[in-house]
Amino acid sequence: MVSAAYSYLGSSALDDRLTLQTSGGPAAHPRFFTGFLTAPGAAATGLLAVAEVARTRYFRPLPPASLDPVVTAGSDRLRFESFSGCCGVYARMDVLPTGLDGDIVAHGTTNVDVNVPLQRALTRVGRTDPMHVAVGPDDLTVTTFDGELVERKVPLPSRWLRGFAEAQVLTSRFDPRAEIGVADARVLLNRLPATDKSVLWAVPAGRTLRFTSRPAPGAVCLPGAGRLAALKPFLRYATALRVYGPAVAAGSGPVASTWELSMPALRLSLTLSPEPYRGFSGEGAVLDALASDEAADDADLVSALLSWDPTIDVDALATASGLGAGRVRDALTQLGTAGRVGYDVAEAGYFHRTLPYSADVVERLNPRLTGARALVTAGAVTTGPEVSVVRSGDETYHVRNATSCTCPWWAKHRGDRGPCKHALAVRMVLAGAASEDAADEVEVTA
Repeated sequence: MVSAAYSYLGSSALDDRLTLQTSGGPAAHPRFFTGFLTAPGAAATGLLAVAEVARTRYFRPLPPASLDPVVTAGSDRLRFESFSGCCGVYARMDVLPTGLDGDIVAHGTTNVDVNVPLQRALTRVGRTDPMHVAVGPDDLTVTTFDGELVERKVPLPSRWLRGFAEAQVLTSRFDPRAEIGVADARVLLNRLPATDKSVLWAVPAGRTLRFTSRPAPGAVCLPGAGRLAALKPFLRYATALRVYGPAVAAGSGPVASTWELSMPALRLSLTLSPEPYRGFSGEGAVLDALASDEAADDADLVSALLSWDPTIDVDALATASGLGAGRVRDALTQLGTAGRVGYDVAEAGYFHRTLPYSADVVERLNPRLTGARALVTAGAVTTGPEVSVVRSGDETYHVRNATSCTCPWWAKHRGDRGPCKHALAVRMVLAGAASEDAADEVEVTA
């Protein structure tokens, strides 16, 4: 278990202004923003939605998780993020430049305290109520002698860290699939069953979406319609609903998708895991990128080049680093596993985030990667033209085309949750052999 514990100097509160207490990040209790929000009612509703996701377990409901959202301050915006207690829903509210009337005084990422009294107060914020916001403690008078230390510890568990990385990789493969007006979105969301855990498919149909039980080209997966409930209160402020997902075909299995309500000043989005019982932390989408020998070194180089721009330009990073765009994306995946990078589907770009983890936790958070490296080190892989043989303990498995395997993992998941450790080990051996062949060719040519 890899986790970080946070404590707050005081409780967040809303009286004549909204004061959000922070913990950790670029300083002990960083102060990120002070000023007004131009859409206070929408911001309050969006923050409540992110906090609601953080305290909810959608699959097999249990008592509230009470995990506080993560806030990131960039150069011109604030992002509030959370995962559900079951790690199957990723929520994010982006307060865009037009939503801020004030100064971002620091860059960084930390947790924010969204306690029950604050949640109750936020529900009373009207559409036009003036609301001054301070994200972080107010100077030294709060942080030293007179400040009350609230000892409530809030863990940021490893499942969130793995979820951030997996969601980044999955959403980077998404494209916009549909956009409908808020009136049609209200009808659509309000007629969805609140507790439905089935997998539906949304197909564009005129000005709205039509739901079917079977996938088709252009469709977007809706796994567990009840998990979209947190979006509904935001409908009174939104101007459009946008839906994002990967390309699918007839016969495709369930996939993740992003459902986003937007307005000029704010965006509120929910990204759903492929099935209600599946958490993002076990999807395995990061494994291929992490398996390459150069990924860790490339990540160190790319990390040094990251800035706090609203989005990260992959092509610019490739030019600055001398790496190809593919290797830059693999490096960003490596950084994402340490919580350093996220992906914004609305802008089709990566963004900078800093969580209190280092890249050396990657192996511990990905046991299949650890197992594959152990198999390679032990010389347990014998490659073949089509079928490779992997010895694992007392068993021998056959991996066809570095993909399918005779192991129980493949039999259960059929590749839907990333490669098994045996297929991953074969890919690592083949990649190493290809690198050696390329190096030999260069040497001969020289």
